[in-house]
Amino acid sequence: MDERVLVAYGSANGSTERIAETVAEVLRTAGITAEALPAGTVTDADRYEAVVVGGALYAGRWHKDARRFVRRHRGALSRRPVWFFSSGPLDSTASQRDIPPVPGVRRAMDRLDVRQHVTFGGCLTEGAHGRVAGMILRSGKGGDFRDFAAIEHWAEDVARELGAMTSP
Repeated sequence: MDERVLVAYGSANGSTERIAETVAEVLRTAGITAEALPAGTVTDADRYEAVVVGGALYAGRWHKDARRFVRRHRGALSRRPVWFFSSGPLDSTASQRDIPPVPGVRRAMDRLDVRQHVTFGGCLTEGAHGRVAGMILRSGKGGDFRDFAAIEHWAEDVARELGAMTSP
């Protein structure tokens, strides 16, 4: 398969980055050329046949780099298959039920005809940067709630859908 896929992400402390890298690795295992890059560093989304965009959630909003990436590359994204993921709940709710996209992500999904969105649990551990992160950690609400089996399963579904698109 000659599919070239970008997994762009907005991450403050590395948790969403690790999810994006896992998605890209699963795609590569399926024979798809995929790379995970910080959303703020991508200059040309037209180079890719498909795009996955992930953003950490902070106070009900996607990470600013993910939001800016979607705005900056709106034209390219509108002409190719796109999937979104969010990471953020610092509890087990994302593993227990489907969490809908926050309003700003929902609007972007509608404008771009995004194929699917999923929310994964987040991770906030000692050493995280930022005043709010420090407050959350001091309140005892941190932890790692990422479900890598669920992340890999979702990425496998994306790979299958990409494979179906390129099959004769």
